[in-house]
Amino acid sequence: MLNNNGNPMSDFYGSKQREYQDRFDTRRLADRVEQIIVHADINAEDRQFIEGRDLFFLSTIDHKGRPSCSYKGGDPGFVRVVDGKTIAFPSYDGNGMFYSLGNMAANAEVGLLFIDFEKPHRLRLHGTASVQENDPLLASFPGAQVVVRVRVAEIFVNCPRYVHQFKKVKHSPFVPKPAEAAPVPDWKRIDLLHDVLPERDRPQVAACGTITVQEYAEKTSR
Repeated sequence: MLNNNGNPMSDFYGSKQREYQDRFDTRRLADRVEQIIVHADINAEDRQFIEGRDLFFLSTIDHKGRPSCSYKGGDPGFVRVVDGKTIAFPSYDGNGMFYSLGNMAANAEVGLLFIDFEKPHRLRLHGTASVQENDPLLASFPGAQVVVRVRVAEIFVNCPRYVHQFKKVKHSPFVPKPAEAAPVPDWKRIDLLHDVLPERDRPQVAACGTITVQEYAEKTSR
C-alpha cells in the first residue's frame, strides 16, 4: 500500500501495534489511517494550529529509559514553525530540575501533543530535539533560558472525540513578557529552599518574604 505521497508504507507501526490491530481486526483501518493522515512535513493547517496554541505536552525519555511527560505553557505563538521540518519553543525558568532538557540532551527522541480544549482538536508530532543555548531565536523569546528545536519525523491529527471541552478563564500571569518582570512563584518563597535558590533569584524572593511549607500547601490547595 502507498501513502498519500505515493510512496510505500513506512515502518510507522511496530510488531506489537500489529498484534493488537490483528486481534481487533483493525490492520486495514490502521494502514488506511496512516495513508491519509500521517505526514513528514508541516503543512499550512498544522502551522496555523501549532502557532495558535498556548500549551502542549512534551514526552521525553529519561536516563533510566522511562517515558516522562511534562506540560509546557506560554502565550499563543510561543511554539514557532521555523520551516516545513522544524519547530522551536522556549524553555522558561522552572524548578531547577531541568528534567525535560536533560532528557532531550541525552536522548533526542520526543513526542509532542497539541490540544485545543475550547474547540476540541489535537495534533501529535514525533521528532528529534536539540537544545540550543545560543539559538538565534533566543532573544525573541522573553524570559527564555534556552531554545529547543524539534526536527519532525511524523505529524498527524487525532480524533478529538474524547477531548473534554473547557473554557479558558485567563492566561497564567507567570508567562514572561517583554520588559516586564514576572511575579515570584510562591514555591520559591518557601523558607526551606532559600539557601539553595540560584543567586539571581534571591533578592526578589527576599523582598516578597518567606512562607512555610504548610502555608504553601494551604495556598496551593485553595
